[in-house]
Amino acid sequence: MSWEWFSSAAVVAAGSTHFGHFEEGAPKWRRFSRWVAYLGVVALISKTAGRPWTFVYIFGLPAFGAVFHTSWCLRHGINPITAEPKDEYFRLRGWDL
Repeated sequence: MSWEWFSSAAVVAAGSTHFGHFEEGAPKWRRFSRWVAYLGVVALISKTAGRPWTFVYIFGLPAFGAVFHTSWCLRHGINPITAEPKDEYFRLRGWDL
């Protein structure tokens, strides 16, 4: 199970580092619980379904998220890479920043 943990930790580290600034209005408990749930599901799949399905989840979930994110942003007139215009992005997320 070491490769599963290494891969999922790399996804968490890369996701937090590269995309954390887009979550500046989200509460810390929500950001933390998202990663705890992700790692919990990795452990559950690894113990029950096996290694191949664990890697499908580890790399498939971010791929699915990227497709969903891009389509959602384009539908709402937001740049999917820079989240501009920022005021519209914040409004859609329900943040008062």
